[in-house]
Amino acid sequence: MASPSTHEHVHAPPRVGDDSVFARACRREPTPFTPIWLMRQAGRYQPEYRRIREKMTLLDICRTPDVAAQVTLMAVEQLGVDAAIIFSDILLVATPMGFNLEFVSGEGPVIDNPVRSAGDVKRIGEVDISELDYVSDALRITRRSLPPDVGLIGFAGAPFTVASYLIEGGKSLAYTRTKTLMHTDADTWHALMGKLVSVIAVYLNRQVEAGANAVQLFDSWVGALCPDDYRRYVLPHMSELITRIDGPASVIHFMTGNPALLPLMKEAGGDVIGLDWRVDLAQAWDTLGHDVAVMGNLDPVVLYCDHATIRAHARAILEKASSRPGHIFNLGHGIAPTMAVENVRALVEAVHELSNT
Repeated sequence: MASPSTHEHVHAPPRVGDDSVFARACRREPTPFTPIWLMRQAGRYQPEYRRIREKMTLLDICRTPDVAAQVTLMAVEQLGVDAAIIFSDILLVATPMGFNLEFVSGEGPVIDNPVRSAGDVKRIGEVDISELDYVSDALRITRRSLPPDVGLIGFAGAPFTVASYLIEGGKSLAYTRTKTLMHTDADTWHALMGKLVSVIAVYLNRQVEAGANAVQLFDSWVGALCPDDYRRYVLPHMSELITRIDGPASVIHFMTGNPALLPLMKEAGGDVIGLDWRVDLAQAWDTLGHDVAVMGNLDPVVLYCDHATIRAHARAILEKASSRPGHIFNLGHGIAPTMAVENVRALVEAVHELSNT
């Protein structure tokens, strides 16, 4: 069982990547420099990725292990980051659960058979997670090609964030349908979250078996909740999910938009808590306690600035971390599609140089 604050690692022989600077930082071990990787480090800001997308849809790439691995590795080689994150999408789990998922240009993900009632949740039957084996296959291909000193990250959407897509049928600004179901039919809400926990736990454990040194739970939209609602409707499910992640991989627990939830995220669990840019890193780490690692937390918009400004902001965040073991540098969210590749590379180089003591 995991403790309330951290994921307990099963003693196992070291795997490739487990001694990387990234993996060591996840375990709060001393490192010679601060590791950095970036959310959406493979994506539309890269000309090479855009050329692939001219021929393949997002789902086609995710479902073609060789291409998903190629895109994943391309970002590592181009940027010099310390970890690869497998190219995938948080909503892939919707398909084996019986939901019709497509990505519509200009709209993003669309689910045309959303959850609107208790009956819709009851219709979710036994889920064959092997339908997503292409993600594990992509991880294995990537691990074989990655240098051993580069970590490999798998991921999934956290239950609340996936549930919000399943209920809203796509993106939302106010999460009106999600919150209404949560407040008016708690039994159905908890049933849906329970099914998601079961599916996501198996999915992430398969990613760990495939070679992931860490797995990240993206709770991108849970910041829309107040602390009381998080405690009642989300925390028990997140705690259960993190407890069910087996093996030697670290768990990164990430959300955006509401620093008031950080103590509850710590309570839910995770070896690393991901911070967005709306919080001071030093204050957040003090709030969480130094028995957990932190990830973050540069405002992605800073990457539109000149290299000297990027470097100054990187230095400020590193100073807030005070060279304490357990800091993984990242953005507070993902790289914007219109970002210049050379600016992203400048950030990686600055973090490595400024933290190399």
